[in-house]
Amino acid sequence: MSDMERNMKKIEEEETPRKHHKIGKALLVFLILLVVLGVVFVAAWRDGTGFDALRRYFNYGSTAESGVVAYRYDAENSNRFALIGDRLVVLSNTSLRLLAADGSEVWSTNVKMTNPALTQGGNYVAAYDVGGQSLYVLDENGQRLTIETENDEPLISAKLNQKGMLAVTAGQRSQKGIVSVYDADMQLIFQYHSSRRFVSDAYVTDNGKYLAAVTLGQENSVFVSNIVLYDLKKTDTFGNYDIEDGLGVDMGSLQGQVAMVTDTALVFASDNGTITGTYEYSEPFLREYDIAGEDYVALLLNRYKSGSVGRLITVAPDGSEIASLDVHQEVLDLSANGRYLAVLYTDQLVIYNRELQVYSTLHGVGRAQNVLARGDGSVLILTADSAELFLP
Repeated sequence: MSDMERNMKKIEEEETPRKHHKIGKALLVFLILLVVLGVVFVAAWRDGTGFDALRRYFNYGSTAESGVVAYRYDAENSNRFALIGDRLVVLSNTSLRLLAADGSEVWSTNVKMTNPALTQGGNYVAAYDVGGQSLYVLDENGQRLTIETENDEPLISAKLNQKGMLAVTAGQRSQKGIVSVYDADMQLIFQYHSSRRFVSDAYVTDNGKYLAAVTLGQENSVFVSNIVLYDLKKTDTFGNYDIEDGLGVDMGSLQGQVAMVTDTALVFASDNGTITGTYEYSEPFLREYDIAGEDYVALLLNRYKSGSVGRLITVAPDGSEIASLDVHQEVLDLSANGRYLAVLYTDQLVIYNRELQVYSTLHGVGRAQNVLARGDGSVLILTADSAELFLP
């Protein structure tokens, strides 16, 4: 063996341990990084936000940006908004429009409403005139059903459940009220006539079996809201329960429970008429609420009739308080959807989870007036004449 060959062999023998040392060090760094990413992954997926981030990535792509105007509409003080998937419903005194995600108009019609209102459930939105005679049901393609009541049957409320079943409450000259129930195919399947008490609201339970109707009256000089339960298959009453000293504001469902929002308390009941939970308000004035949380109801309670001193609260279906947060600034709007609660303040948008921990914040909301939370954690920010998407 020549001297050159011996030197080359010696160099190779010296370099081999160095290479092994570098590979070992790189492998250790990679393993540490993998552990750190695993911890972050588990933390994100534990509360479901990781899945939602993945949903947003596939829905909007990695190049999507917040603040892009997605919808434009006429500025009207009477505008009301709702979502069907990624399509926006805009209702005013004079028009009803369905807008696609690219801003184009899918469907529209002229209307004449004094008190326009929207309700959303399943894959439908119902638009109606409180005290009027016109009601429209829309799906993602446009008009699905139109109802025109008689002059002596003014519309009082309309509710869609999570399956898209519709309950329409109206006045009636010969009765104290009538509730008409439509199935998810928008076929009339049941009518409830009340002769003893006025009917103010109604909701079909999410299993599609029962109708809960709110009737109003007095017992022993005390104002009482009575919830009457009807079996839609047997078309007969099978239960009822009272909510004393409280004016019913709204109703819906949460985790299989009927949720009733009153001006003094939040009441939950099973579909057999058993009250399962009650949350009495800690502050005297109910300012805002939303029943659309995955497993909570969001409340904004104020200490005074006006002003910005209040408490933001989330309540579980058993009536227990999940979390509360002191609020010392004006709240313009709030919207719950799934595990997220979007709260629009005068200078910022904050997205909370059910424990009222901050998930994301957007400063400088400018002309924003309303918000619509979406199930994947994104939020639609609405101004007087346009709407833009915020991606956390």
